[in-house]
Amino acid sequence: MTTETSTTDMATTAPVPAGTATAGADVSEPVERSTSGPLALSLGLAAVLALGATVALGLTLPATVEQGAYSRLIAIHPGVAWASYIAVAVTALASALWLWPRTRSARWDRTAGASAEIGVVFTALTLATGSIWGRPTWGVWWVWDARLTLSALMLALYLGYLALRRVPASPDARARRSAVTALLAVAVVPLNHFAVTWWRTLHQGRSLAQLDPGNDVDGAFIAAMLLGLLAMTLVYAWLLVHRVRVARLEDEAEDAMLALAIAERRREAAPA
Repeated sequence: MTTETSTTDMATTAPVPAGTATAGADVSEPVERSTSGPLALSLGLAAVLALGATVALGLTLPATVEQGAYSRLIAIHPGVAWASYIAVAVTALASALWLWPRTRSARWDRTAGASAEIGVVFTALTLATGSIWGRPTWGVWWVWDARLTLSALMLALYLGYLALRRVPASPDARARRSAVTALLAVAVVPLNHFAVTWWRTLHQGRSLAQLDPGNDVDGAFIAAMLLGLLAMTLVYAWLLVHRVRVARLEDEAEDAMLALAIAERRREAAPA
């Protein structure tokens, strides 16, 4: 077998990873490697506009007697926490869809993993912004309050979930154990959300339940918070679209490299 023939066989036997060219292949053929698209572009523009409006409105909020200028964090902190809840819920939903035989697909496993990664980022931001807000209000950066402790637990659980996904195993075994773990870990969300109702905590109660829309000042705070919720939801959706597409490209590249390796071993084992 000549070198030209074996190279052609490799090119026709297995897909070529992005950015890889072989003899006999049309190197001018475009290879899709971008995670962008109309949906991602629309979500990105909407997220930027919503974030800009949130920051602008938040900076115009009046300083309160109890918290001073730190009360303006209501435009950011609740939205970040809300996005972390959405991310965890999407991870659980995608995991359930993977476990259900009729809807089982690799895209649900990729969606679950991508959403969990984004959820970890938003949960960490929740703890960070909460500590910044709590320092002038409570006098300390951290207390073992029910809400704070459960938020830290949620961060630890999903860091563990992501670590579990990296334990070597077949794709099906990894997806199955990750899906079961996600469905168990999501139970922390209602506990965290209702912690301020079920236990005595330093953390304030649910903001929308405490504010009075009829009051002009409270109306401005409600508007800033709702706009923040929308902005963080759009940011989450934009990140999710990109991360899922990156995961798909990673899987395709891994499959292509495996197929090329198998083709190479077969070529070496073939008689001359």
